[in-house]
Amino acid sequence: MKNNTEVTIFVLRGFTDNTELQILLFLLFLSIYVFTLLGNLGMIILVAGDSRLHNPMYYFLSVLSSLDACFSTIIIPKMLLDFISEKKVISLSGCAAQMFLAVTCGTTECFLLAAMAYDRYVAIYHPLLYSVNMSPRVYVPLITASYAGGLLHSTLHTVATWSLSFCGSNEIQHFFCDIPPLLAISCTDTHTNQLLLFVFVSSIELVTLLIVLLSYGCILWAIVRMRSAEGRRKVFSTCASHLTGVSVYHGTILFMYMRPSSSYALEHDMIVSVFYTIVIPVLNPIIYSLRNKDVKEALAKLCRKCWCES
Repeated sequence: MKNNTEVTIFVLRGFTDNTELQILLFLLFLSIYVFTLLGNLGMIILVAGDSRLHNPMYYFLSVLSSLDACFSTIIIPKMLLDFISEKKVISLSGCAAQMFLAVTCGTTECFLLAAMAYDRYVAIYHPLLYSVNMSPRVYVPLITASYAGGLLHSTLHTVATWSLSFCGSNEIQHFFCDIPPLLAISCTDTHTNQLLLFVFVSSIELVTLLIVLLSYGCILWAIVRMRSAEGRRKVFSTCASHLTGVSVYHGTILFMYMRPSSSYALEHDMIVSVFYTIVIPVLNPIIYSLRNKDVKEALAKLCRKCWCES
């Protein structure tokens, strides 16, 4: 990529310059990162190791867990290093790589959440045809297409962003290299970049949210028609948890990216970014899996096996 820029490094301003607060934030985010890795990697191990979890629903969950673990690893280790470093700098190539990987993971997760909603629709609305409608010939292309969409979307914005010139301030008012704060410090016209960001993010959000809403709308209709009160309660509880996670994730993305860079505000936007880059990855194992009976039984089985072997 051609990059006509005079800046050689960027400075990530982060949350605060207060030393005591930085130590507290370091401990907080380190704890979150550890729990994120334990929860998401644990989910992957459970799905791989227990034959009862070898079905499309849990394959989707394991892919979501891998995305969340990668998303957190792209963001948090560098942020932790900045908390204990005097120079909070990142190279030009490092910044570009972080942005590319973060956008890839974020976009892929949008597509994957839509695919998961469709999977739940098929399982609840057409249970007798589930094994046919969600065979490997269906769920494997869905997962592959999610990654392909994330890579294409990220490549587009990476090329567009790093074709700009950065010849003024090199201070990024954020805790990682994201598109809006980079556009805010560019010394060239960014209207085309803002238009691309708005068009593609809004299109992806519209399509994926429409799939989610239609799928869960059909699921809710199926719940209403259920005769068993206990069955309605279980399915509704699962759907409510999933919709909560989807709503928070999509809501923060809409707030962050579907605005002009002129409305960029450091404090508000960094707090919002924390939700979809750090908080959601640690909550997803709880929202999507740990409330599941099969997952609990698989976890108990694994714990008993480890206890006996020790």
